Amino acid sequence: MTGVDEAVQRIVIVGGGTAGWLSACLIAARADRTCDRPLSVTLIESPDIPTIGVGEGTWPTMRRTLQQIGISEIEFLGACDASFKQGSRFIGWADGAPDDVYYHPFSPPVDGEDGAVVAAWRAHAGGQAFAATVSPQPHICDLRLAPRQRAMPDYAGALNYAYHLDAAKLAALLARHATERLGVRHVRDHVTGVEADTTGDIAAVRTRAHDAVAGDLFIDCTGRAAMLIGDHFDVAFTDRGDVLFNDRALAVQLPVERGSPIAAQTDATAHAAGWIWDIGLPTRRGIGCVYSSAHMDDEAAASVLAAYVGRDPDDLGARKLSFRSGHRARFWERNCLAIGLSAGFLEPLEASAIVLIELSLEALLDGFPATRGAMQIHAERFNTLFRYRWDRIVDFLKLHYVPSRRTEPYWQAHRDPASIPDRLKELLALWQHQPPGTADFPMRDEIFPAASHQYVLYGMGMPAPARGAIAIDTDPVARGLAQVAQRGRALAASLPTNRAYLDALRDLARVGALESL
Repeated sequence: MTGVDEAVQRIVIVGGGTAGWLSACLIAARADRTCDRPLSVTLIESPDIPTIGVGEGTWPTMRRTLQQIGISEIEFLGACDASFKQGSRFIGWADGAPDDVYYHPFSPPVDGEDGAVVAAWRAHAGGQAFAATVSPQPHICDLRLAPRQRAMPDYAGALNYAYHLDAAKLAALLARHATERLGVRHVRDHVTGVEADTTGDIAAVRTRAHDAVAGDLFIDCTGRAAMLIGDHFDVAFTDRGDVLFNDRALAVQLPVERGSPIAAQTDATAHAAGWIWDIGLPTRRGIGCVYSSAHMDDEAAASVLAAYVGRDPDDLGARKLSFRSGHRARFWERNCLAIGLSAGFLEPLEASAIVLIELSLEALLDGFPATRGAMQIHAERFNTLFRYRWDRIVDFLKLHYVPSRRTEPYWQAHRDPASIPDRLKELLALWQHQPPGTADFPMRDEIFPAASHQYVLYGMGMPAPARGAIAIDTDPVARGLAQVAQRGRALAASLPTNRAYLDALRDLARVGALESL
């Protein structure tokens, strides 16, 4: 077979980190090793480029990903200094008042028809916050409880959950698993160039100390360098800074005292020109001040971060990160697919970076090109789907800013209609009269469903729509709302704290290590 009929067999991943090693693990784990021409997976990683991650949050999708790869939850939690994440808590976003706090939990609201849940909350909640009315998860997060008991099977929980983790340790775990258990070839070398064939496809990548590595499909995981999709194929970068203003972050890692509580959610605390993330792990907290350089200089941002952590700005030792919110105009070009930072990056408000890696790999593997001739069809489908997904993430992140009543210039600029995407502008007009519903998000696998938009809108203080001309039966939902508080009390009585759960795992691992000596 030659040309368009040639089978896609050799997968070459350029770049390591979370994106590269997740790609290697998932492709190798899902490959059919009994077929006539099984896939081979090679990952080329520069030995001198460190992982960018400063501490990451994931989505619940990570549980399924780890299951597919074949890593147990106990191994993952221990190896990655990981903790449970059950959603995000937003502090000070609406108006900055002392009681300005709301949750975006991972568990969906009680069951109900479109509009019925919001109507029941409006009618029966008595002024209680939306998320706390429709889900027990905010109460569990307030108590810093784990979402599962140790006797449960791996990746099962009483509530929906994801993880906080150390990104460098995750990459190391995935690398070991890929090379030792899944047969991935690991080449430690610098890529120095690209060799193209007569059609314009990539035929091979050249390395400094090894021979050229040939392949049929190349996955660009070279981060912001975008060595293949950007430098070689010159696919343009679409800047979304006109919508999302933040372009800087100062990050620190602070050790925590032994036995101290571990938060059950990511905290995002608003400040005059951005927000601060706070992620709790068993051994440390990862804290970062995200800001817009057009509205705050580095020195002022350092003072904001120092005030948050209670340190002198000169003693912080913060790591400065600069970024552009945006993405490639196309993500799959000829026989090159960009995954991770090479595809794009948006401010880390809803932890979309890792889930986009997972979703990209899922789309690749669910529609894997059998031949080079079929690849262009798959590429066009992929590009259409992921341009839609990136647009929806941009819209959802912007939604966190637009309803704010804060008066600083940064927040006023976010409310400028010129900075609001047209689709979001249209939906916001619609949501004055009806709550976000399934008709607003027609794709089969939406990044953020209607419930997520409800959590943000009503958490930010947007009034629930008044009763309209069409009657809504809220009685079934009202009964469900009555059970939320009851379920919350039952879970609070039965679930361990995050600290107790994770320390018990650590103690078991220590005993096992001693017994193996």
